[in-house]
Amino acid sequence: MKNWLLLAGAIMCEVAASLSLKAALGAPALYVVVVVGYVASFAFLAAVLRAGVPVGVAYGIWGALGVALTAVLAAVLFHEPLTTLMLAGMALAVAGVVLVQWGASRAAARTSEQAAS
Repeated sequence: MKNWLLLAGAIMCEVAASLSLKAALGAPALYVVVVVGYVASFAFLAAVLRAGVPVGVAYGIWGALGVALTAVLAAVLFHEPLTTLMLAGMALAVAGVVLVQWGASRAAARTSEQAAS
């Protein structure tokens, strides 16, 4: 559970930084939030990797959910377009991450079975 909370922190910081980057175009003081958000995001992501989550899984979830949340929130906050085709693409990205996670879990189970033999 701790790993998932760390990963959620990484995602939230990255999304906040990305949205602040857009907002900073009109309010340059927000560049501080951009820098702090990206640094915090990578610190959280490093903690997730240190905890043993495979990099493909952690990065995939971080990237896919970060893109999806950023696009949805940008539509709400900045009135940017969010089309059905864009939503379908985000769904495919999330589905891909689920498959990577599933594959990693199966590989880990196989490895522990082999070690027990």
